Amino acid sequence: MTTAYIDNLNWRYATKKFDPTKKLTQEQLDGLLEAMRLSASSFGLQPYKFFVITNPALREKIKEHAWGQPQIGDASHVIAFCAYRTIDEAFVDSYIQRIADVRGMTPENLKDFRAMMIGSVQGRSPAELAAWTKCQTYIALGFLLSAAAQHKIDACPMEGFDPVHVDTDLDLAGKNLTTVALCAVGFRATDDSTASYKKVRFPMEELIVLKN
Repeated sequence: MTTAYIDNLNWRYATKKFDPTKKLTQEQLDGLLEAMRLSASSFGLQPYKFFVITNPALREKIKEHAWGQPQIGDASHVIAFCAYRTIDEAFVDSYIQRIADVRGMTPENLKDFRAMMIGSVQGRSPAELAAWTKCQTYIALGFLLSAAAQHKIDACPMEGFDPVHVDTDLDLAGKNLTTVALCAVGFRATDDSTASYKKVRFPMEELIVLKN
């Protein structure tokens, strides 16, 4: 792994104050979104959607339901990570068809894979399924943070919001989705004092256990 990549991870932090005058280029935004699209997920099923929020009025509404955190209003873009509440056979079938189309196969070729996915999804309680889709969504958030760091784009992942109200703000009623995380992206303000804080992590020997 390159030193540059690790250096960029050390450079990143949860940006507390964004410069509202600095905006991502379309190329930068597209790169972040592509990283999210390419995220790993269980079965590759991608049980989530991403909402890219630029509308100032909408962001102010969301900010009200996120305890007034200024990042939501000041960042270049805000991305809402929304997980599916339930996964039905139609959703799995749409994914099976996508695999068949991309790989030049037929859905019949994938019947065993389909059965395995259906069994996994239907074998979970509603609470277990909700936890599972939420976990998959957080993987995509991790991909975004890593990609942003690579390109020196600042980001602030956020759980501090009322999901019921934010779901309403995003008009998610009847769409089988719920907001599990927000992430503000853009560029840090020069006077964000937290940018100079030393990164605090537990030492390697306390986190990594080798089982030889």
